[in-house]
Amino acid sequence: MDTTTLIALGAVGVVLVGGAGVFLWRQSSEDVRESKRAHAEAQEREPPVELGEAYEFGITEFSDHHSGERVAVGKVEGFVVFTEDVPDSVAEGDVIRAKILSFNQGKTSADATFVDTV
Repeated sequence: MDTTTLIALGAVGVVLVGGAGVFLWRQSSEDVRESKRAHAEAQEREPPVELGEAYEFGITEFSDHHSGERVAVGKVEGFVVFTEDVPDSVAEGDVIRAKILSFNQGKTSADATFVDTV
């Protein structure tokens, strides 16, 4: 290949990589905006769960919560519930029953304890 062709191919490569970078940056920004919007909406509504009551929901993921222990994360009517004391045999996608123990500040999520699998 001659020098002109190599320069042209290099320029095309730079444009493609730059375009991909802009796309990924915009997607990330949209995700952040959506997360902030959902959080603001959660702060404006009453939680769909009550302290001391048990609810059934699917586990979407496991996380290390502020307690430092592995907790199951799920949602009740879009409301995030962090559940402690979940047996190791329980996996993502399983449906569990958990008792609500407390709300976080702002009541945008709740902490619960595992009751049983459904």
